[in-house]
Amino acid sequence: MKKSVKRIGSHFFSLVWTGVRRNYDNLDDNIAKHLGESEPNSPVEIHLSRMFSEVFKRHTRDEADRLFIVGTKSTTPSLRKVSSRLVTPWFFTRVFLVLAISFVMLVALLFAFKSNKVIPGIIFIGSLAVPFSLMMMFFEINVYQNISVRQTMVIFLVGGILSLIVTMTFYLILPIRTEVSIESALIVGVVEELAKCVVIILFINTYKANYIFNGVLIGAAIGAGFSVFESSGYVSEYGLVTIFTRSFQAIGTHAIWAAVIGGAVILGKARKKPFTVRDFFTKPKFFIFFLVTVCLHTFWDWDIPNTGIGVSLLQEFIDIVIGWFLIFVMIDAGLREVKTLQGQQIIIHRSKQKKIVNKR
Repeated sequence: MKKSVKRIGSHFFSLVWTGVRRNYDNLDDNIAKHLGESEPNSPVEIHLSRMFSEVFKRHTRDEADRLFIVGTKSTTPSLRKVSSRLVTPWFFTRVFLVLAISFVMLVALLFAFKSNKVIPGIIFIGSLAVPFSLMMMFFEINVYQNISVRQTMVIFLVGGILSLIVTMTFYLILPIRTEVSIESALIVGVVEELAKCVVIILFINTYKANYIFNGVLIGAAIGAGFSVFESSGYVSEYGLVTIFTRSFQAIGTHAIWAAVIGGAVILGKARKKPFTVRDFFTKPKFFIFFLVTVCLHTFWDWDIPNTGIGVSLLQEFIDIVIGWFLIFVMIDAGLREVKTLQGQQIIIHRSKQKKIVNKR
C-alpha cells in the first residue's frame, strides 16, 4: 500500500513539474508585458536561464572596481547608453563567499577556544551574509547605474532601522497576540510589509527614482537592513542557534519581498512624479503586488496546526519560489521599460526555441 501511494505521489509530482517546466519560461513574460507602457504584445528579451552565467567565470579586479564607481554625475550613463541586455550579476556571490567564510571562521573560533567574545561577530556576520549579498545583486542589476554605493549603504542602514521604528509604532496601534494563529501571522504580515512600504516610498520620493530597477534596489536595500537588524534581535530572545537558521532563510524573505514592493511602487506612480497616498489605493499595478507580499509574509509566519517541521519547510520552499518568481517578473518588466524608453525594437530570444518577430 505504501509503495502504491509513493508511486502515485511520484507520478503526480512528475506531472506537475513537467507542466511548470513547459510554461515557466513564458509565464513571467506574460505577466511582465502587461506592466509596462509599451504595447502588450511587444516581445522582450528574456534569458533567465543565463542570468547567473557570469557567476562561475573569472573576473578581473578592474571589472569589480567598475561596479563601485557608478551613481555620480560623471559616471551615470545617459538613457541612450543604458544597457538593455540581459542582466548577469556575479559580484554578489563573491561578497557572500567572503561573509560565509568569515562566519565559518568565527564559529570555529567559538568551538575551538570556547570564547564568548566571538559571539557578537557571529551574530553580525550571520545576520548580514545573505541579505547584504542579495542587496549587492540588485545593485548590480540596476542597469541605470544612477544610485551610488554611498546612497545604497545609507538606504540599507537608515532605511532598515527606520522601517523597524515604523514597525514598532504600528505594533503599538495593532498589538499582536502571542499565539501562532493565522490571524496573528496576518497582522505581522500587514504591519511589517506596510512599514517597509512606507519607508520605501519615502526613499523613492526623496531620491526621485523613476525606474523599476531603481525601485527594486531601494526596496531590497531597506528589506536587507530590516532583515539584518531583526535577525540580530531574535538571537537575544531565542538564543544563538537562531542565527544558523534565519541567516539562510533570508534568501526568500524581507529583502525579496521589499524588492518586489519597491518595483511595484514605481509601477504605481506617474513617471517623474512622487508616489502619493492616492496611488496607494487606486493603482492596481502597485496594490496587487503589495497584497501578494503580505500573503507571502503571512504564509511564512503561519504555523499550520497539527503539522511538523516537514510542512514548515514546504511552506518556506513555496514562499521562496513565488518570491523569486515575482523578482523575475520585475526584472522582465525592468528590461521592457528600458527598451520602451529607448524606443528600440524588442526581440524575444528563448533558450529552448527561437522565434522571429516580424516588424509591422
